Amino acid sequence: MMKDGVRVPSAQKAGSRKRFWTNAAVRPTADGLFGVELDGRPIRLPGGAVLCVASVALAEAIAAEWAQAGGEKGGMFAPDDLPMTRITGSMIERVAPDPGAQVAALLQYVDGELLCYRADYPAQLCTRQQAEWDPQLAWLRARHGIDMAVTQGIMPLVQPQGVQAAWQELLDRLDNATLAALGVMVPAMKSIVLGYAVATGALSAARAADIASVDELTQMAIWGRDEKQVETLRLLTAEVEDAARFLRLCHTA
Repeated sequence: MMKDGVRVPSAQKAGSRKRFWTNAAVRPTADGLFGVELDGRPIRLPGGAVLCVASVALAEAIAAEWAQAGGEKGGMFAPDDLPMTRITGSMIERVAPDPGAQVAALLQYVDGELLCYRADYPAQLCTRQQAEWDPQLAWLRARHGIDMAVTQGIMPLVQPQGVQAAWQELLDRLDNATLAALGVMVPAMKSIVLGYAVATGALSAARAADIASVDELTQMAIWGRDEKQVETLRLLTAEVEDAARFLRLCHTA
């Protein structure tokens, strides 16, 4: 433990830990931000920074998840019990120091955009991909002027240079909170289009997760329910919904 704070468990370290605090509370800071304290001691992120945010709504949500994690002192908790804390930590320690690096990481998903890789069989999957994915690409084209190429099969597709430049322009305009949220949603769905749609309010998190899961849902419709796959999709939806909630809280006064 630290003398001047309590450190957030790293997301890279899997497994449960014992709850060592009783109370979690929001504390305003001298510079107008909001921190969260556990039994009067400030939360510190894995890199050592004190957790402070501009939104009291986000701070209250972080305090609430710490109040619930593990049930009571001595109970077990895991990093997955603290989604708002984890995304906030990413925003503070990874995105804020170098937003350009986060933009570059997101741009890597442009050529691998899920919606641009189509199956050529079975017919049911082809039809469903077209019905669910074409409208999202049409929205991107109409709203943002980005016309992404589409291919069939798994051979790598390189999008036109103008597409990459247009995406860079869009991402460069975003604040740190949105970049942090996209850093969760885009890898989870393997789609920068769907992540951006959720971040800008064009799609709900649940709807975007369903669209991203067309292949899996169609396979189960053909071959039958797969409980392991159902759980994977549930976790995907939860991850996207957590990121969307984080973004709403960040932008709530």
